[in-house]
Amino acid sequence: MTPESSGGGAGGATAALETSQSKYLSASGGEQEMHIVLTVRVEGTGPTRPTDPRDPTQPTDLIVSTGPTDPIVSTGPTGHSGRSPDGDAPRHPAGAGPGGAPLLAQVLVVDCSGSMTWPQEKFRAARQAAAAAVRMLPAGTRFAAVQGTEDATMVFPAHEGMAVSSAGQRRRAEAALQGLTAGGGTCIGAWLDLAGRLLAAQDAPIGHVLLLTDGRNEHDRTMPLDAVLDTWEGRFVCDAWGIGDGWDAGELLRVARRLHGSVGAVREEAALPGEYEKLTARLLTKTVPELTVEVTPAPGTAIRYLKQVFPTEADLEPGGPPGPDGAYRYTTRAWGDETRRYHLCLTADPTGRPRGEDLQLAAVGLARPAAGPTAAPTAVRLPPPRACVVHWTEDPALSRHTDTQVAHFQLYGRFGQAVAAAAAAYRRGDREAAERHLGEGVRLAHAVGATRPLADFRRLADIEDAATGRLRLRPDLAPIDFEHLITASSHSTYGPEPDAPAPPPGAPPHPPGGAGTGPDRGPGTAFSATAPAPAFTGPCPACDGRAPLTARFCPRCGHDLRERP
Repeated sequence: MTPESSGGGAGGATAALETSQSKYLSASGGEQEMHIVLTVRVEGTGPTRPTDPRDPTQPTDLIVSTGPTDPIVSTGPTGHSGRSPDGDAPRHPAGAGPGGAPLLAQVLVVDCSGSMTWPQEKFRAARQAAAAAVRMLPAGTRFAAVQGTEDATMVFPAHEGMAVSSAGQRRRAEAALQGLTAGGGTCIGAWLDLAGRLLAAQDAPIGHVLLLTDGRNEHDRTMPLDAVLDTWEGRFVCDAWGIGDGWDAGELLRVARRLHGSVGAVREEAALPGEYEKLTARLLTKTVPELTVEVTPAPGTAIRYLKQVFPTEADLEPGGPPGPDGAYRYTTRAWGDETRRYHLCLTADPTGRPRGEDLQLAAVGLARPAAGPTAAPTAVRLPPPRACVVHWTEDPALSRHTDTQVAHFQLYGRFGQAVAAAAAAYRRGDREAAERHLGEGVRLAHAVGATRPLADFRRLADIEDAATGRLRLRPDLAPIDFEHLITASSHSTYGPEPDAPAPPPGAPPHPPGGAGTGPDRGPGTAFSATAPAPAFTGPCPACDGRAPLTARFCPRCGHDLRERP
């Protein structure tokens, strides 16, 4: 991380923004697409000071109700004000955000359909995992548990609302979970809709749903999942998990990508409680509820897409039309000390554009959430915006190169497509096509260094040569292994570092636009060494736009910048 790309400093979190691209496009070929990988790093968040969930001095029996009126706080089943049945006076929730609001609100969704009854260990593990997650919640955390069948009903608290974590409430929640019975169908849309209503009634900056299922969304017509995702996208984060041998990885990926979560699964039921504990522990380290990625295209530039590609894939849509400054704003949620990468695709027509010089296509930056009840309790120091540039050239030696980061994630996308195609072919009984697509998936996994999926591939096929993708389908493969492979393929590898060390003696040098060739050799500033492109921007004195520090004119208003102070 370079001083220019980080905000630096003590007393708060620091965000860094890095770009990786090869700026050269073929002018004669009429290339219009520019691909850029954005790396966002957040450091110094530090966990909120979580209280020990077992601390008997923490508040008990607070329940936050939802309904047609504003949320209210009641004192639980006794109806008393003042002291709770456990003898603790209600007090300000621990680990609170601005204005006393708790930082996290957690909803646990447990599949209770009929298929969960066999084998018995499956439903037992589901109950134990949910209870394990509840036990880890710090005092003051708002939480609820939902029973999922062809409908969605409350497990804890008994009515539609959320409890406030305390020793007493966690014990009661665990007892309610252990008393669950299974029977009925599966409507994931109904489960998520209830979870969304519960979280919408809270003022917690981070809303999270942990969903478990063992089957397919067979009652989707009751409450269509796509409509529910349209309603709640961007409102909370959902991690979706599969257990058993009947779940559909494609459905879980659909949920996780729209709700900016991840997908997981266990092969052994007994492993689920431990996985829930690890996931909850990671969740409790997140203290920045959201950051906004701002993309401001120059006139004549369009945004094709912006999507998260690391550590998992997630779809991103702008929060609305561009603002007065022309910026499109994409919200990313729930940050701790971590790194995420995004693939930005811009388009511009080279017709009539200058050749042989750097032109700004867009400026990218980070922003804090707007002030309000969900404002981040952790201050975040932001980096300066960076420029995405293009250089149309007639030199094929320059335009033929692809940035190493961009190439990595493009290959990873093709890898996921090959895995999905193999699974679809196998389901329709076409083993030859399944073998061909699996071979392509193995070749791509080998190319990008995806070791975990390679292990899953070996459950499905005997791999003879990973580099070429030569394999044979195993005669005894289990269809559920395809679902585990799809799940594994959704977790991308970090990819080659832009500031990779120099190649060993005798090896070819990094290609233009490759690793470590930026003007400041800072992480991710991957421009051609032969004609460095500006990475940072400055304000235009004539308008609200920003332009590269070395630009001769403003890409937004055309103002002459050669006299810029």
